[in-house]
Amino acid sequence: MSPTESPLPVEAVPDAALLTVRGLRKSFGDHEVLKSIDLDVRRGEVVTLIGPSGSGKTTVLRCLNGLEVPDAGVAEFAGQLTVDFSTPMAKKQVYGLRDRSAMVFQHYNLFPHKTVLENVIEGPVQVQKRPKAEAVQEARDLLARVGLAGKENSYPFELSGGQQQRVGIVRALALRPQLLLFDEPTSALDPELVGEVLAVIKELAEEGWTMVVVTHELAFARQVADEVIFMDGGVVVERGHPDTVLRNPREERTRQFVDRLLNPF
Repeated sequence: MSPTESPLPVEAVPDAALLTVRGLRKSFGDHEVLKSIDLDVRRGEVVTLIGPSGSGKTTVLRCLNGLEVPDAGVAEFAGQLTVDFSTPMAKKQVYGLRDRSAMVFQHYNLFPHKTVLENVIEGPVQVQKRPKAEAVQEARDLLARVGLAGKENSYPFELSGGQQQRVGIVRALALRPQLLLFDEPTSALDPELVGEVLAVIKELAEEGWTMVVVTHELAFARQVADEVIFMDGGVVVERGHPDTVLRNPREERTRQFVDRLLNPF
């Protein structure tokens, strides 16, 4: 599924900024979930977000995908789109973020009454208004490349959790996004199924896809990430190369979190 082989061209220009976020804030009622988050994602880069539950990681992804409208902050996408979330226009402009990204959810979020193929082509045909024949052929190619050839007419309940998540990944790829967002893609899986999903994500990283991944899989983050960001309490506590953040963190809070995951007992 490399950028040259795939029907989904992926431009991986080293050090070229794809997404820049400054001062991202989001509250739900009186609870401030994000407190001035800054984020830089370069083309072809994998950024992983780690941290305890409630730290704001998923909310960051939902803001980047336009599923939530932040209260403040500015996002610039590839020099083509700038969204100032403090302005009245932000509610319309977030659709530009959604058009440029695709999200893979923790619990798959597949339509239970639609087949695998119908799930994958829903976005390209209904939202992007692409020809159905083209979307179907592209979906078949992508399903084959993640080991799901022959599952096109299956329904989600007939698939394992790992297979459902791979369908979720294909559904995201079929939208031809510039940015892939993964929200704890393995946390709902049985342990023996985690590896098959991580292998697909690792392959995408090797092929130059730009990704932001929320994960608790520290070994995966160490192998795949270009940058690891540790969040807690709605702020970025520490960021840097995975060898630094995961092996020799500077901040005590980061050290405690990493030690707890690596030594749970």
